[in-house]
Amino acid sequence: MTKAEKRKTHASRSAIERIYVNMRHMFNRGKYKPTGMSGESLMKSLLTLSPEIYGMIAHEEKVELDGMLYILERLPDGIEECRFVKLIAREGFQEIGQDSIIPPKRRRNCYRIDEDRMYVEMTRGRSDIYDILTHLTFMYHESEKIRNKCIDSKGRILNDWIKLEEIVAKEKNNELFDEQKAIVYLSNILSRTVDQVREAVEKFKNSKIKNSLYHITFWLGKNSIDEYLNENDREISFSEKLREIIGQHIYGEQWADNIKSLLMKNDLYDRPIHIISANLHSFQNAIYGFALPETKKFKNIEELAIETGKAERRDLNNKIKGFALKHGMYQLEDHSGTNLTVQVFDLEKAKNFKGIFQIPEKNSPVLIVMDYAFGEQAYECMDELLKPYESDQHDPINLNIKSVTIMGKAGILLGDKGDVMLPTAHVFEGSGDNYPFDNMLNVKDFEGSGLNISEGTMVTVLGTSLQNRSVLNHFLTSTWNAIGLEMEGAHYQKAIQSATKIRKSISEDVKVMYAYYASDNPLKTGNTLASGSLGAEGILPTYIISMKVLEKVLSLN
Repeated sequence: MTKAEKRKTHASRSAIERIYVNMRHMFNRGKYKPTGMSGESLMKSLLTLSPEIYGMIAHEEKVELDGMLYILERLPDGIEECRFVKLIAREGFQEIGQDSIIPPKRRRNCYRIDEDRMYVEMTRGRSDIYDILTHLTFMYHESEKIRNKCIDSKGRILNDWIKLEEIVAKEKNNELFDEQKAIVYLSNILSRTVDQVREAVEKFKNSKIKNSLYHITFWLGKNSIDEYLNENDREISFSEKLREIIGQHIYGEQWADNIKSLLMKNDLYDRPIHIISANLHSFQNAIYGFALPETKKFKNIEELAIETGKAERRDLNNKIKGFALKHGMYQLEDHSGTNLTVQVFDLEKAKNFKGIFQIPEKNSPVLIVMDYAFGEQAYECMDELLKPYESDQHDPINLNIKSVTIMGKAGILLGDKGDVMLPTAHVFEGSGDNYPFDNMLNVKDFEGSGLNISEGTMVTVLGTSLQNRSVLNHFLTSTWNAIGLEMEGAHYQKAIQSATKIRKSISEDVKVMYAYYASDNPLKTGNTLASGSLGAEGILPTYIISMKVLEKVLSLN
């Protein structure tokens, strides 16, 4: 690494540290203005960092379109219209009948209180708060670019803005407008070519975002102009309850208690238990998918998964799920606030039909498959799940946990989308804190799979939206020799180690399996998370990992 590269890496890492210090300060203070002194400091650090996922954020005039689509799929519809955004805990809005808005790609309850106010429920811990604040900072920064293209130095409104306002009014009233002209006006405001804007308009139209790129651009610009000309300030605030309970494991404890209660109710707590953090389709399909007559025609589990994943084949997916619910699968929808649905599989009841795997005749295992956690939430939920079950009726009872498996998506540093990463240790970003472990999965397990496999250290980052090329290259080329980055691994391992070595609530012999497939390569242009999901390409690695995990789990009995 050259001296210039080292300087850039140090500057980037310092920027990340400043961002989190500023966020924590503003959270403790209770509110801040995005364009006030605190907000400007946050924006300045984000510009210094220039995360890969936010593309052209550092360009003075060009508005970043892929990054905008990425964040708006994770923020509530209509947030661009609101001057006031408040982050809250679970505070009773749903109970009084307030309609919730759920973003397409980040499950969280959001409430549009009035035309100016959006409340966003934060139940996944600090990582979720930092994530949304980073997205909002990016959004407000791009809104300033829009404002600068719509008024002149004397504060006069320019013609392109007037034309955009007319288009948005027609769109609202379902009136026809000349889209060719509209794209030209929009390209002038966004400082992007007509082709780029036309492509972006289609991307927004084909996404699950409610509002069009015309509407979003107009409202981002309008609120920025109103603040600049009329001093109608925008503000981000945090509820008192959220500030009080953060880090107290309130939601994770409720979530874990629901799972343990189900185990106790069905006499499953003393059976061999295997905890798996994964998606909610691959294990259901692997265990029950070939038990139905109509699924026998599929050549393999991947073909079945692709078919059941189609919107028009929801009926087949429902049939498999219905069969599973009658033969040992319990599904626990989350009502605690974690947004982590759980499937519990009693494999004793899955022995009487011919599936892919041979279930042990005696002492059949129980699988707890939990949906993907988010950042620090992984520690909260796993820490609570590994604690003994406590009740007024009896003394604390330790669960008979035999293995913990973490599988999911991650960014790869030396490879391509769809490759598989097998960590041997997790390192916390920004520190030397490290968690080495014996991974029961190894490269030999995947021989003949057709997948490229990497094995080594993985970095648990503070947020996927705060990584740039310099920081990522440092992870790859430093003595850590990192193969990838994700957000939960070290948090899970911290919970596992505290349960085995300090609390002694589970056996020290518990087996650990970690495997990730690459959802993106942030070091390759066009391969970041903002470029879109893997889609069907992710089916093969997901199911190969799932099948290998099941094979290992059943071998432990």
